[in-house]
Amino acid sequence: MRALSFLQVLLLLGLLAYVLLVALENPILLRFPLPMGRGEWLVPGGLALGGFAVLGGLYATLLFLPVLARLLQHSRMEARTLRSLEDRLASTLQARLAALPSEPGEKVGE
Repeated sequence: MRALSFLQVLLLLGLLAYVLLVALENPILLRFPLPMGRGEWLVPGGLALGGFAVLGGLYATLLFLPVLARLLQHSRMEARTLRSLEDRLASTLQARLAALPSEPGEKVGE
């Protein structure tokens, strides 16, 4: 499934590069109407395409933020659990070592 998504991204990047190359070789002016009928905004085609590509990249990044936040929270929880387990293991080991006889001939519990 991830390979298919990777191939789709590569295909879209290739198409974007091709369209951008064509736009740079054949400059055109695009007219974007301004709100409330206040005129229009003239932009070169390559610049408009690049701007829309950047906006699409930002949108895709915003789509991945919840997944990244969830992964970060999960890794923090795992680290906290591992730390508590290590602390319990260390305290158990210290208690067992304290219970061992201090002299070689002595038995445990004497």
